[in-house]
Amino acid sequence: MKLAVTGGKGGVGKSTVAYNLAAELDAVVVDADLGMADLPEQSGPDLHDVLSGRATPLEAVSEDGPVALLPCGRSLAGARAADPTALVDTIAAVERHYDNVVIDSPAGLRSDVGLALLAADACLLVTRPSRAAIADALRGRELARAIDTPLARIVLNRVDADLLGSTDSRLDRLETALGAPVTLVPDSDVLHRAQWSGVSVRAVDSSCPASEAFADLARTIRNSVR
Repeated sequence: MKLAVTGGKGGVGKSTVAYNLAAELDAVVVDADLGMADLPEQSGPDLHDVLSGRATPLEAVSEDGPVALLPCGRSLAGARAADPTALVDTIAAVERHYDNVVIDSPAGLRSDVGLALLAADACLLVTRPSRAAIADALRGRELARAIDTPLARIVLNRVDADLLGSTDSRLDRLETALGAPVTLVPDSDVLHRAQWSGVSVRAVDSSCPASEAFADLARTIRNSVR
């Protein structure tokens, strides 16, 4: 399974969702943001090296951290040397060896976002409960449709706890507009602590609401994406 985690804009927590979903799925997470990598750095070869022919995809996968990761380089020279069109074959090679791959797509609607979607069997769209974020999510949805990548789920991320019980009508409208069911991920101190520590929410508190939301999301993805 190859799942792209995408969002129409930056700052919605897309990388956090990708990392935690990979932890729940026992998947490799690929940091495919060639110009602004956001997942933890690792020593050794990275995606820039793979896309420029200096390393193979499997050489660049690090299993040293809490989640298996194919990191992306952070240098401008590395980004310029990389051939983005090799991303599709790179993701396929990782899937053949590890079975499950979660792709952390770039923010926005640039061509490299389309390549991440093209490499995937399905996508997950992350947004926040604000008009601007949802408007950008709609544009992200249209890009996925244009590439013919199925939308498996919407994640409404970092929802305030006091809104969790009063969003039924909003969720109905969002599901109708975007054409997929919505999973809520509540905001919490545990989520922030995990992010700053470079670990999954489950590793900090496996029983917190955010951890349970990611576990439920993973079960849904397993059942819907083949």
